[in-house]
Amino acid sequence: MPDSATNATHFDLIIVGAGSGNSILTPDFDDKNVALVEKGAFGGTCLNVGCIPTKMYVLAAEHAFAAREAGKLGVDLEYNGADWAAIRERVFDNRIDLIAKGGEDYRRNGCPNVTVYDMEASFVGPKTLKTGRAGEEETITADTIILAAGARPFIPEWAEGIEYHTNEDIMRLDEQPKSLTIVGGGFIAMEFAHVFDALGTEVTVINRSPLLRALDEDLREPFNDIAAKRYTTHIGRTVKAATQGDDGVTLTLDDDTAVTSEALLIATGRVPNSDTLNVAAGGLEIQPDGHVKVDEYGRTTADGVWSLGDLSSPYMLKHVANAETRAVTHNVLATWGETDDLVPMPHDHVPSAVFTHPQIATVGMTEQQASDAGHDVTVKVQNYGDVAYGWGLEDSTGIVKLVADRSTGKLLGAHYMGPQASTLIHQMITVMAYDLDLRDFPRSQYWIHPALSEVTENAILGLDLTFKEV
Repeated sequence: MPDSATNATHFDLIIVGAGSGNSILTPDFDDKNVALVEKGAFGGTCLNVGCIPTKMYVLAAEHAFAAREAGKLGVDLEYNGADWAAIRERVFDNRIDLIAKGGEDYRRNGCPNVTVYDMEASFVGPKTLKTGRAGEEETITADTIILAAGARPFIPEWAEGIEYHTNEDIMRLDEQPKSLTIVGGGFIAMEFAHVFDALGTEVTVINRSPLLRALDEDLREPFNDIAAKRYTTHIGRTVKAATQGDDGVTLTLDDDTAVTSEALLIATGRVPNSDTLNVAAGGLEIQPDGHVKVDEYGRTTADGVWSLGDLSSPYMLKHVANAETRAVTHNVLATWGETDDLVPMPHDHVPSAVFTHPQIATVGMTEQQASDAGHDVTVKVQNYGDVAYGWGLEDSTGIVKLVADRSTGKLLGAHYMGPQASTLIHQMITVMAYDLDLRDFPRSQYWIHPALSEVTENAILGLDLTFKEV
């Protein structure tokens, strides 16, 4: 409905971002006039350039990489190369792009109470956004605004003027590069290093600190050793200059080493899109790292404006964004008098996984963090190869590290590196979420023999816990 005083179109609710933001529109909102703003593809980072397509590439990589390790099982396999175009077609043409388009078509044509805007949104005043559709700018206002505008790759200054790729386009290359330099050492960098190396690309990794530096030391050090044997690595180095040539991109490092490759992937972190939203004009405060400031319920510092996901969350993880979406949806409805009291953002026991090789998954504190917090710490590092299934796998690098409080039997952290890590860790997430006592837990259930989950059982039993007096 146009507002004659401001020449703006007014809505009950504006949602900026059609990733997790698209999930807000449950039937509870069917009687509301809603604007949904998305300048890119529906589904957000996870569907289009993140979690889902990357794992589909990882699946292809795992099959290719298996040939390297098959000999130890007495099997002679040979990897003859990847059909890059076929992989890309399976992931995007046949899956991702169809889902993204279907989601947009549904909101445009199947939801009469929703108006879709496809131009970038930015605040021009309190509860007032400039955006547009079909090339025509428009100003819109709403009683309630929910921001779910995500984040984007951070691009260092030295990359100006050269050809580079990020997670947003590297999977859509026309051809698989023969050589690839990756700058960065986090989740994105390590997943793509595995993908491209496994598929036959010569991979070089440059990072100013140890790879996956936030890991517990007992995982970080062996992982870096594994990576150094697999890729060409320049650890502790930074890029001081970059040039574009006929043979690709040449990076000059701070020790004057020159690294040339056909393609360059920049994976040096992500920055929230608060600047593109001009949030200050809407009365929103920004934290020093660029995240929109929110309280424990997802409310920003501007009345009636909420935020969730990578734009404001301390965890740039899709499962956290989904959980925050549920919380903010509940809380918005509560302010409208349609649900119970507000619920806090769900930030307890947040797990994460890196789908590199070996796979890694963690939840809770590292040993150092637990010690710094004053706990009576006991730890157990359990080798995969010391349980039956791991032994059968001929696994020599997989480990589980559990961190617990000796006197209370409380699990403080769980850290997995090896096959099925992202699945195996879920039992430990449950232990933490329900505050189960590790002194009782391992013998209160069966552990299938010889499933790989026995590595968790043995790790728990290996902890030095103070048992309760009978």
